[in-house]
Amino acid sequence: MPKHFQNEIEKLKKKILHLSAMVEENLMLAVRAVTERDSDLARRVIEVDTEIDRTEVDVEEECLKILALHQPVAIDLRYVIAVLKINNDLERIGDLAVNTGKRTRRLLKFGPVPIPFDLEGMLQLTVDMVKKSTDALINSSSQMAREVCLSDDDIDDFHAANYGLLEDEIRKNPEAVDYYVSLLGISRNLERIADHATNIAEDVAYMVEGDIVRHKGARDGW
Repeated sequence: MPKHFQNEIEKLKKKILHLSAMVEENLMLAVRAVTERDSDLARRVIEVDTEIDRTEVDVEEECLKILALHQPVAIDLRYVIAVLKINNDLERIGDLAVNTGKRTRRLLKFGPVPIPFDLEGMLQLTVDMVKKSTDALINSSSQMAREVCLSDDDIDDFHAANYGLLEDEIRKNPEAVDYYVSLLGISRNLERIADHATNIAEDVAYMVEGDIVRHKGARDGW
């Protein structure tokens, strides 16, 4: 590998890892905003998103420059393509963290109304999936990627159960419909964040193994 090309790949790696760290940290802030009922934390989540968006554009431009100038092949090409796709998923996780922050600020208007489902359990599992997907990227580990994909069904089950519970609460307390709709929005955001973490894990598997696994699934033995 020519020295200049190697330097470009290393620079790209640092940028995508920086983006993943920012997104993970902002998601953690969003989680704290929900669990601690903290409007200031929610506001910080929203403010940080501008830097995340700027970094996402920077990573994309770096990938396109490498493809245009160096025309990589084999594992180097897989790496750049995977980073392009992971970059987009990280930015979407950042957007969903912002949406969660906004919904949290709405929730605070209703006071300390009980949450009728295990929000903290769902939050923790989602954060674990994002963290493990970025660790899989850092370590080029298809095993970590597989573990992320195996957790996705659990988040789907969480969200499906939450939907039913919140429907029941709305029927019993129709005056609190806005509160429960905001809670449902947070649950939906977490389910979508888990989907993006799964996408990242599948792209890491492609990067490492050269095999497209998104239609196979971790339970199928990829």
